[in-house]
Amino acid sequence: MKYKGLIMVVLIAIAVALLLFLPEKRTYKKIASVGVPAPAFELKDADGNLWKLSDLKGKVVLVNFWATWCSVCKSEKRSLENLYMKVQDKPLQMLGILFRDNPNNLISYFQRQKVSYPTLIGNDNEVAGQYGITGVPETFIIDKNGIIREKIVGPRDWDAPEAMALIEKWL
Repeated sequence: MKYKGLIMVVLIAIAVALLLFLPEKRTYKKIASVGVPAPAFELKDADGNLWKLSDLKGKVVLVNFWATWCSVCKSEKRSLENLYMKVQDKPLQMLGILFRDNPNNLISYFQRQKVSYPTLIGNDNEVAGQYGITGVPETFIIDKNGIIREKIVGPRDWDAPEAMALIEKWL
């Protein structure tokens, strides 16, 4: 038992080192879901303009996460563009958010495909994570008070009467 004190000092030193150098327990924010306030974001669009979700209170906001490499997003973009043209006189703001894609791809994409509503450059680790995006396309409809009312996973035909009825329901 000659080394009892030394062993105790070593054990205490190891315990202190573990407490100081182990990574902190991470806590994750609640992922967005229907019926709760939409996670706030501030993102720049492809032209460099800053968009804040909080500035859009009083409007219904349709947020569509997409990517230039996504083939179903391409076909959905056509119907979203048609929807955008139909709702010009309504209190609706449509926003696309680029997901897991290089923003430099937008220039050539916009030359091939018309997209009239803003495309925001997303920080995949923050905004998409807060919204719980696992793939594209995913679309959220946020009411005039900032509450998520619809979450649509996968493509949708936004030209269909059902899609317009869904939008009208929240206007």
